[in-house]
Amino acid sequence: MLRIILGYGLIGAVIVGVPLAWGMLNTPADGSMPENGALIGYTTILVALTGVFLGVKHYRDKVLGGVIKFLPALGVGLGISAVASLGWVIAWEISLAVTKFDFVAVYNQMLLEQAQNEGASAEKLAQVAKDGEAFGQMYANPVIRMGITFLEMFPIGVVISLIAAALLRNSRFLPARAA
Repeated sequence: MLRIILGYGLIGAVIVGVPLAWGMLNTPADGSMPENGALIGYTTILVALTGVFLGVKHYRDKVLGGVIKFLPALGVGLGISAVASLGWVIAWEISLAVTKFDFVAVYNQMLLEQAQNEGASAEKLAQVAKDGEAFGQMYANPVIRMGITFLEMFPIGVVISLIAAALLRNSRFLPARAA
């Protein structure tokens, strides 16, 4: 089971980590982010997490002879999701280290511009700036930063693991091919 979790998890980590690192390494010098960056990121996450379904199915069909219960299937799915999410974290940390990208400054500037576009008062803008400073201090802690990054991907993996476990516990759903 561990081999399947690591195998499919590492494939997912590569699928999600390489585009993230590539995108960060090709970010313009002004630090501007592409408008569709979040869409690309989450689409990549979904593609990477197809490994959850494939890994649970592989475990059910090849190791357990075509039958799996819900909790073992969920466990395999969560393991694959955790390994792939760690790949997301590692790619983000490497990208931040190599590019010296100031995510907090870009993020806070985006929040201030959004508040200005909504016609926020001077007090509201000051509060947004103060909250941004507090976020920056918190984000400077690597443990918190890695936790936040991990939580960008892992909850999606939990949902996909639940769906895969619910579907694949039925041995008639995509049954193993006869050899």
